[in-house]
Amino acid sequence: MSSKQFYRRVLSVALPMMIQNGITNFVQMLDNVMVGQVGTIPMSGVAIVNQLMFVFNLCIFGAASGAGIFTAQFKGREDHEGIRHTFRFKLLVGMLLSAVGIGVFLTFGRELIALYLTGEGTPEDAALTMDFGQRYLKVMLFGLLPFALSNAYSGTLREIGETRVPMLAGIIAVFVNLIGNYVLIFGHFGAPELGVVGAAAATVISRFVELAIMASWLHRHGERHPYIIGALRSPYIPRKLTADIVRKGMPLLINEFFWSTGMAFLSQCYSTRGLEVVAAMNIATTISQVSNVVFISLGGAVGILMGQMLGAGLPEEAIRRDNRRMLGLCVAVCFVVGAVTIALSGVFASLYNTTESVRAIAVGLICLAAVMMPVNSYNNAMYFTLRSGGQTFVTFIFDSGFSWCVCVPVAYILSRFTELPILPLYGLCVGVDLLKVPLGAWMLKKDVWIKRIVD
Repeated sequence: MSSKQFYRRVLSVALPMMIQNGITNFVQMLDNVMVGQVGTIPMSGVAIVNQLMFVFNLCIFGAASGAGIFTAQFKGREDHEGIRHTFRFKLLVGMLLSAVGIGVFLTFGRELIALYLTGEGTPEDAALTMDFGQRYLKVMLFGLLPFALSNAYSGTLREIGETRVPMLAGIIAVFVNLIGNYVLIFGHFGAPELGVVGAAAATVISRFVELAIMASWLHRHGERHPYIIGALRSPYIPRKLTADIVRKGMPLLINEFFWSTGMAFLSQCYSTRGLEVVAAMNIATTISQVSNVVFISLGGAVGILMGQMLGAGLPEEAIRRDNRRMLGLCVAVCFVVGAVTIALSGVFASLYNTTESVRAIAVGLICLAAVMMPVNSYNNAMYFTLRSGGQTFVTFIFDSGFSWCVCVPVAYILSRFTELPILPLYGLCVGVDLLKVPLGAWMLKKDVWIKRIVD
């Protein structure tokens, strides 16, 4: 392909993902602002539970990603039966993990929330934060299963190149969430004023809406996507394919679990600096998620396109060349996005009804995250490149292995054995990701990822 054709194809995959994820994260930011209007303590309780939900969400993503590697390569060779089997695998694993997640949160929810309440602050504030967090968590549990099933539908559609339907479903769902928050949090239009419980209820409703839109559209368009015909009639998946998916996918599930728990542990380390830091981290994380949509979507496009090229059996030199182009595109775009994020950091923080000290901490955290955005974009694109060729154990070492062997010890030592304020503490902890750049570049250069894994 010429350069123009190449970039057009990359953007055709990445732009719908950016739009969907961008609107989703923007509305989540508005949700966060609405909860913040209720008060700093309710916002902190919701933030802690969302950090726990983040672990579950990434486990679902990791479990589906193993099958997704095969889906992209099956699409490259137009094998609809293979896609049907990987789709079934995602549904079954999603239901299993939802049951496990509900059991864990029901049994250990209080203890998990308490891990984030060890920093400075009064016992009364900690008790209120715990109460808000538990009330929010109980309602959010109803949304675990529809989230898992939606992930199976949307992931498969994206991997076969149908990105507009998940985008539209996601856009509709986030606006349902936004309207639900406005009505249920503050009690408008005669509805009861439910506060954080209303925020959770709106999120759960939006997840059912998203699932209904994607499932109904896909099952009505079987002639366009033959893999969905008969997909729900049987749980059958060939034994060899199941073994291959588990072998390739298990490191991804384990990786997402350990990486997300590593991020949760880092947040717990930051929370030792007090409840003000918990609130500021919530603001900064929410804003950063909006900015990070760009490199996350571009990384997803890298994995999809590289998987399709590998499945189609294209020449290795063409695959290497296009991968280098994508890496360069990710980094260049994120220099611009990072600069814009820094320029608007004060505006973002001013949206929240909180104290000036919390806003000041949040601005500093947003700027530090924005500075690291080009580095994170390069690391993210390398991760998806390695994964596209089935190098899931390598990505496990590169991602969660690095987090637990480097990032977590650094954060633990600095938070427990020094008196560093939160900004230098956070800057040092995120700065260690610079070490991943030469490691990832070396693995790409060895070409271990250029591998076709479907028969």
